[in-house]
Amino acid sequence: MSPASIDLREHIRDIPDFPKPGIMFKDITPLLGHPEAFRASIDRLAQAFSDQKLDAIAAAEARGFIFGAPLALALNVGFIPIRKPGKLPYATIAMEYQLEYGHDRLEVHSDALKPGNRVLLLDDVLATGGTMRACCDLIQQTGAEVAACAFILELDFLKGRERLEPYEVFSLIRYP
Repeated sequence: MSPASIDLREHIRDIPDFPKPGIMFKDITPLLGHPEAFRASIDRLAQAFSDQKLDAIAAAEARGFIFGAPLALALNVGFIPIRKPGKLPYATIAMEYQLEYGHDRLEVHSDALKPGNRVLLLDDVLATGGTMRACCDLIQQTGAEVAACAFILELDFLKGRERLEPYEVFSLIRYP
C-alpha cells in the first residue's frame, strides 16, 4: 500500500469517556504503531510545507516531538523543543498561559531562534488551541516568525482554529 493511499482516519482510535465521562478521546497511538500510516502523516505534512521557506520546526512536549523531529528531518530544518518548566538545561524564555482549570508554563532555549527565523509549529491535536497559542506567543517573544501551525488532527467543534487567528492552520484530519 502506498503512503498516498492510506486513510489516516483508520488509524485513529476513539476512546469513550477518557479522560473523563462525556469525552470522546482521539487516540493517535495506533497511527504511531503502523509504520506506513506514520510515514504517510510525515510525508503529507512535508508536502504541505515543502514550498515554504522555514528555518525550524518547533513542537511542545511530548506528542508534538513525535511528529516534529521526523518532519524537521524531512524538510531539512532544525527542530526546536518547547518544554515544561525546568526541563531545558540552558537559559530559557518562558510563556505562562491559562488552562481550563489553572495555568501552565512553556519554555524554549533563549538561543534556539534568531529574529526573523520562520518557524512551523506542530502538535498532534488541535482542540481548544490554548497550548498552541502559548507556543505562538513564545516563538514571537524570541523575535522569530510563526509561519504556520500544523496538526495531525483537529477537533473543529472546539474552535481552536479561531484562537490561533491570524496564523495559518493546517490539519491532516478534521473532525466536525
